[in-house]
Amino acid sequence: MRIDQRSSGVLLHLTSLYNPYALGDLGPQAHAFADFLSESGQRWWQMLPIGPTGQENSPYQSMSAFGGNPLLVSPDRLVERGFLERADAAQGFKSRFLKKAFENFGNRRNRPEQAELEEFIRAQSYWLEDFSLFLAIREKEETSDWTKWDQGLRIRNPDAIMRAQKYFADEIRYHKFVQWQFSAQFAELKAYCTSKGIGLIGDVPHFVSHQSADVWAHPGLFKLDAGGNPIVVAGVPPDYFSKTGQVWGNPVYCWEKMAAENYSWWVQRLQTAFSRFDANRLDHFIGFVRFYEVSAQAQTAVDGQYQIGPGASFLQAVRKVLGPVPLIADDLGVRTSEVEALMEQFQIPGSKVLQFEFGSKLDDNSELSKQHPVRSVVYTGTHDNDTTEGWYRKLPNPQQKALQRMLGVDSQDIVWAMIRDAFASRADLAIVPVQDLLDLPSEARMNFPGIVKGNWQWRLKKGELSQQLSQRLRSITLLAGRL
Repeated sequence: MRIDQRSSGVLLHLTSLYNPYALGDLGPQAHAFADFLSESGQRWWQMLPIGPTGQENSPYQSMSAFGGNPLLVSPDRLVERGFLERADAAQGFKSRFLKKAFENFGNRRNRPEQAELEEFIRAQSYWLEDFSLFLAIREKEETSDWTKWDQGLRIRNPDAIMRAQKYFADEIRYHKFVQWQFSAQFAELKAYCTSKGIGLIGDVPHFVSHQSADVWAHPGLFKLDAGGNPIVVAGVPPDYFSKTGQVWGNPVYCWEKMAAENYSWWVQRLQTAFSRFDANRLDHFIGFVRFYEVSAQAQTAVDGQYQIGPGASFLQAVRKVLGPVPLIADDLGVRTSEVEALMEQFQIPGSKVLQFEFGSKLDDNSELSKQHPVRSVVYTGTHDNDTTEGWYRKLPNPQQKALQRMLGVDSQDIVWAMIRDAFASRADLAIVPVQDLLDLPSEARMNFPGIVKGNWQWRLKKGELSQQLSQRLRSITLLAGRL
């Protein structure tokens, strides 16, 4: 799959899929969505980060930069493999039937599946050992804050770690089992998408959560004090989304230490991402050039400062190991000449969002989409934006009228006019959030930056991805030369 060929796709996170359970997963409906994309003439499915979520279920605050979210494991697939009875899959929380599946798996002592798990453990040991132990200790200590654990475990004293590995052996194997099933189900979905001509685009968060196995296992790679707490945390200065900026709370990297280790942690992270996805979006791309940090005690991001990132040396280290892998830069917001030079040097396409572009120039009647570089990805909006319908309805009336004139439509066809404009762009790749395909209002918004609660909850309803919708999308894809 190549992102430098004229094509298009849809942005939809796995949790948003319809199914009978509490949230979408890697099961039959994920395969059905691949069918919808294929029938619609699309070549790409872009997802949000798939790691185990942290605070308020944010996929950008994960407990692991490598692991998969257990909540995405499909009970239907576990039933198919014989690890669950159908009645077990239909009852209770996912954690309950995952434990039941593990129990059933453990009763199959000499089955081939045991060898499969052992092979997975060997292949993924560089992150899986620490992550599984981290989760086991976290449950025992009854706090997600590893800085409050018993000192021997907090500072990873070798004897304390060895004792914990023995004491938590069953719990550790359970977490390895869950990650194995996540990996197997994701590989099955990827193979199915490939058979349909669909490529997967992943999303690599720039930062990791302080309450993660990564920071606990590699504290020297982050700016922490002697107790393991962040000295400074990541954020962004005041911008479009927030007048006081955003304090993300993630620990900041010690790039000098990472450089001394040839960026091995990051290289392994991207290697894992490309084992799952055909292309990957690098979140907050500017962070590789410069990053904004504020005091860990700060309430707002007004009084922060920029520090220099690793720049070309980082991407050179990645390319040396992985080759010229297909990356997409999240270069939204403030652009700098250094960011543009880095993207040009490594031929990385940037991101263009029509809501921002039309919103800033509704009075000059310019044909914005046709000005996009060929090497770029154009979106109507992203997971951080309002839906296009919601965005339009919030515009002042004069700007609504200006947008109608610019697109040559009335207010009832604004969203699809924006989709057509994105597809008509010179950009190699056009991506549309599924909420815009469905012309949904603000209530369907996925995330509101700067607001912690109430995000990441939107889901499809049964039957919304209709054949009529598929044919409509296929038609504009054909007309735009993206089929």
